[in-house]
Amino acid sequence: MANKNKNDNRTRLITLDKIRDKRGNLSVIESGKALPFPIARTYWIYDIPGGEHRGGHAYIKSEEFIIALSGSFEVYVNDGKEERTYTMNRCNQGLYIPAGTWRQMRNFATNSIALVIASTPYAPRDYIRCFDDFMRLKKEEEQQ
Repeated sequence: MANKNKNDNRTRLITLDKIRDKRGNLSVIESGKALPFPIARTYWIYDIPGGEHRGGHAYIKSEEFIIALSGSFEVYVNDGKEERTYTMNRCNQGLYIPAGTWRQMRNFATNSIALVIASTPYAPRDYIRCFDDFMRLKKEEEQQ
């Protein structure tokens, strides 16, 4: 059974079940089972030129689950108090990122593919794109 705890609202790795077979392994994500949110959007990032990064923003409402389907990359996260970098290189393990967390994907290996599953449809107003604005909002939340 995949690791899940719907009351745990922190950035964390979630290991998905791996169904082993001599023909190849299989992992599954079903809405409402492995993830702490319903799936509203899925996209993937690929053909990333050397030295490029993706992300560099936070969401006000959206939660994400990021998996390295192929290759490897790093995900830098900052919740306003702590920062951490995760190396993603297992296709049966994903990184859960709650709303209100700054994230940036970087150091992509050649031919990497990142699958991103989100809790909301695309909404430009949900993005916080300036790190200084993000930190200011976090400080305001702390003072309330």
